[in-house]
Order: sequence, then structure tokens, then C-alpha cells
Amino acid sequence: MTEAAETTKVAALLGEAVEALGGQERPGQVQMADAVARAMTDDEHLLVQAGTGTGKSLAYLVPSLMHDKRVVVATATLALQHQLVERDIPRLVDALKAKPGIDTSFAVLKGRSNYACLHRVREGAPDDQGALVELPSGSMGAEVLKLREWAEKESETGGTGEKDNAPRHTEKVWRQVSVSHRECLSKAKCPFGEECFAERAREKAAESQLIVTNHSLLAIDAIEGVPMIPEYDVVVVDEAHEVTARITQAATDELSVGDLERAARRAQRYVEGDEANDLDDAAGSLQDAIARTEPGRIDRIDEQLADALVLVRDAARACLSAIPKDSGEEGDPGKNQAKGGVQEVFTTAERMAADLDSDVLWRNDRDPSRGGPQLCVAPLQVWGPMRDKLLSDKTVVFTSATLMLGGDFSTVASSLGLKADERIATTETSPRTEDVLPWRGIDVGSPFNYGQQAILYVARHLPPPGRDGLVRAQLDEIVDLVDAADGRTLGLFSSKRAAEAAAEEVRKRLPHLTTLAQGEAQLAELQKQFVADPHTCLFGTLSLWQGLDVPGETCQLVLIDRIPFPRPDDPLMSARQKAADRSGGNGFMQVAATHAALLLAQGTGRLIRTTADRGVVAVLDPRLVTARYGNFLKASLPPMWTTADPQVARNALKRLAAG
Repeated sequence: MTEAAETTKVAALLGEAVEALGGQERPGQVQMADAVARAMTDDEHLLVQAGTGTGKSLAYLVPSLMHDKRVVVATATLALQHQLVERDIPRLVDALKAKPGIDTSFAVLKGRSNYACLHRVREGAPDDQGALVELPSGSMGAEVLKLREWAEKESETGGTGEKDNAPRHTEKVWRQVSVSHRECLSKAKCPFGEECFAERAREKAAESQLIVTNHSLLAIDAIEGVPMIPEYDVVVVDEAHEVTARITQAATDELSVGDLERAARRAQRYVEGDEANDLDDAAGSLQDAIARTEPGRIDRIDEQLADALVLVRDAARACLSAIPKDSGEEGDPGKNQAKGGVQEVFTTAERMAADLDSDVLWRNDRDPSRGGPQLCVAPLQVWGPMRDKLLSDKTVVFTSATLMLGGDFSTVASSLGLKADERIATTETSPRTEDVLPWRGIDVGSPFNYGQQAILYVARHLPPPGRDGLVRAQLDEIVDLVDAADGRTLGLFSSKRAAEAAAEEVRKRLPHLTTLAQGEAQLAELQKQFVADPHTCLFGTLSLWQGLDVPGETCQLVLIDRIPFPRPDDPLMSARQKAADRSGGNGFMQVAATHAALLLAQGTGRLIRTTADRGVVAVLDPRLVTARYGNFLKASLPPMWTTADPQVARNALKRLAAG
């Protein structure tokens, strides 16, 4: 089929799907679908910026179902995964299933710990010593019993056994009915292997054209080389602005004294010699070394910490060797859990002891109730592994509403492992070679008219934010804006302390409004309250900056207290900034400003969610218009009408509140 014929077919199928779903054709959606199909056919990477309301899901799903090989769609959030699996894909399948040559099979694939384990449900979970425990005591036991009953019903009715479909539970309770991939007995040795939810999900995925998964599982499969996903040809990475953070998270390891002690206790039951005791002794050496280490990034490992990590590594290796292998057909779940725990300690200690330039090591101080101080190690950057292990092998489509930072794709492309000089123009073609990975970048626009729907108000008259939190002038500004909006405010703050201070001030001075602060209830409950009454404010931190979707009069004012630069003491960000400076680049612009631009774009994106929405984004940080980097940050935002006049902003909000 010629390229023109392929384009015509994609457009026709997309048109039929949109009509069947009762939607309206959007030029950006058609342009994106054509570009995605071309990338898949020509084996080129693609970055697509598609504004909210473009309908990007259909724009990549239609070409994915038309492609002649398996396609993986990876998302960052459960919300989008649910939208795809519960709404978008089933409706699309209904619209296209009668079309000849279209394979509409699809499956969802998650990590093993996201599925209930029937062996653990039926036989009990091993305790810290490895003995099977039938049920924990108290209220936790009742919750576990509910999950067990649910899992059995899922098994009887052919359900998926997925964590997200389970009755309400805590993480601690879920661990009583699930296993990690290291604890799994394997299908061959498990007496319930044929019924296993995780295995059934993998089998269904192996028979499907389209697999929906998450960024973390994609990272484990492609970057870490642990086979988790059946063979595929193309990956569509949705919410691509988050993928480097998710891959970093998946490649981050942690080690604490508690981890060692727990691993030693579990191994004790299976080891005849002193190996488990030696591992427990190594925990004491690590505790002393951590106590002598300052919190934060560790640029150079001192002799005591280096010796302690080597001692832990060697003790874990010896302990692993001392745990006997299973002799019968059926595995021992307690032994598997013990081996899994010791293996994890060994792998992490070995990585930390290696002290690689490609890793960043730091001491993280947790609350004592959560285990106390721990060592963490993460990759300095992920673009290299992404380029070598994903982009060189697969065709990848990256899409998000925010991929152009500073008005250009180059910043995001380089963070993903694509080089600026590999970009090809719309009319060009360039074959892929071992050293060159051609890619295109397109912005298909947005159905929203930001210049008419939104005002960007920058409070230039305020003092630059300091380290002591919100000052009186900022609090006064917040109260004046919220009062003008009569509620209807989403407050995005750089810290929990700032969010709570603003909430307290608004409650005191505007008691007729309902003011909610993140942490006072579950986020879903706060969002429900926020939507239910327009005379409500919701103030919070990072998790509100992305993914919150509240169209209509609920949100007519988005407040941002300061430019969201990473904290100066953030171990990973500061290491990346330092590395960029060392290599001759501008670490501040490449790391800190890029991080801030991405979050600002996401935060301002909470305001306009439909063509009927109107409102104001108020940034209380004058540096957005006074600092040299301000133009880069502003160029990353939607093209809103801009003012520095507080009266203009307040009058606009009053008109909106009056209806």
C-alpha cells in the first residue's frame, strides 16, 4: 500500500470511529493519526504534542490496530489506563470489529504484584521467619479475609484479579494476598499456576494486537532487560512528559538496616550454617556507617561506608548460596520469599558498592515509624539506556500535551535519548542506521482558543519568593484573588507548608467559602467535594499539578505560588545539574529550568479542559517576567493573554463568578 493510500485509509477509519462514538472530527486528531501511522510504517520515532481535547487516544489507537505487528501503549497514570481500557478501546473495538483486516484484540498487562496470588490467598502469607500464617489478627485480618473472598470470586468468574478492582485496602493488607516477581513460585511449581491471574494476563497479552501497560513495566522490560511483555514492534508512550521520571523511579534501589534484618530473619529458617547470622551482623556495620554519613547526596563514599556495603554484599551472596534449592515439584513459598529478600539486598548492595559514575547515591532520612534512614541509588540519567535499549530496537511514539519546552522539542527529545541533529523535516525521509535514529516532532495544536479563554496574570509587584514560605503580601494577594473568584480555585503550591498556610489564611478571612487542603482526606474525596460546590478552594502540592481534570465552573482560578524549581538539596536533580555543568552545558537551564517548565505547563493545563472553560492562571512569582529564564518558561505555556495588572485579573474573575 502506498503512503497516500495508507493515509487515506487511516483517515477513513478514524472518521468512522469518531462518528460511531458520537464525536466530532478535529483537524489535529487527523494530523496526529496520519503522523503515527507514518512513523510505524517508516520505522521512525515521533514526538507529538497534542493539547487537551485533541482526542489523542483515538489518534494513536486507530493506527495501532491497523499496524501489522503488536503495539504496546504505556501510560504513566492509572486514570489514563482506566480510561483506555474501560472506555476508549472497548468503544473503538465495537466501532471497528466488523472491518476486514483489523485485529481488535487487546489486553492489559501490569507487574506481578498488581495481581492477587492464589497460592498466597489459599495457603497464607509467610511471616518474617518464613512460616505460613493463615490470617493476621484484628481488623487487618478482616480486611485480608475480604480480599481473599474477592480473589476467589474473581477466579470463579474469570475476573482479572487486579489490585485496582479489589475492595478498598491498604498497601500492607494487599501484600498479604500478592507476591513480587522474585517471590513467585513460577507457574511450573505453583499448584495454582493454571489459574494464576498474572499468568492469564500474560497469555492474553501474547495473543493480542494491542497491549496496555505502564511506564514502569515498560522500563523493566526494555531498559532493565527483564522479560515482562510479549514481543512487540512499536511502543506508544502516552503522558510522555513523565516517562523519564518513571524510568528513573523504576531503576532506583533502596537499602536500609531494616531490609537486612528482615532478609536475615526470613533466611534463618532455611540456612543450617551461620550465613543468616552473618547477614544480620552486616546490618550492624551498615547501621554504624549510615549513622556517620550526612543526609543528602554522597559524592564520595568514605572507607567505612564502602567497607560496610562490601560486607553486606558478600554476606548476602553467601546467604543466597546457603539456601537449598527445592527438591520436589512444588516450591516452598517461604523459601522463595526468603531468597527474594536476600537477592534484593545482594543486588542493591553490589550496585552501591560499585560506586559507578553513572549512578547517584544518597542518604534519605525517613521518619522512624517508616524505617528510619536508608541509602538510595538512582541513575544519573536515563537517556543513554533509553537510546541503547529501547529506541535502537523499537519504533517509539511519544505523546503528551506538554512536549515543547521553551517552544521547542529539543529539550524533551534529548532527555529521551534522541539527538537534535537526527530530527527530520516533514517532507524528508531518513533511513535508520546503527548510529542514527531519525525522529520527527509535530505540534497538532489544541481545539482551545487560549487567547480568548484564559488570562495569565503574573504578580510582578510582589517580592520574589524567599525560603521562609509565604509572606504577608502573597497571602493578601491569594485572599483577594480567591474572593474575586468566589471560590472556584485550585491552588498549586511548592510545599505542604505553603499550601496549609494559604488554606488557613483563606479560611480565616473568607469563612463563607469552603477551603480544602491536601492531606485532610483522600485525594479522590477532596476532588469530589471540590467539584460538588463551586464556592470551594482546593490547595495542595505536586499530585495536584498533573492529572487533575475538573472542567467547568469548579475551577476558574489556578493559583501558583512560585516557579516550581527542584529543591536545591534534591540529590538527583543537583547531581544532574552538576554533571551538565561539568560537561560544558548550562546545568540550571538543562535541569532546573526544564523541570520547572514542565511542571508549570502541567499546572496551567488544569484551567482549560473544554472549549467552554474560562479563567485565570495567577502566578505569584515575579521572576516569570523579570528573570532571564522567564521567556523560556513562558514559551512552554499555552498562548494565554497576559497581564501584570492585579485589578484586571480580579475584574475578570468577578465577571466569571457573576455568570
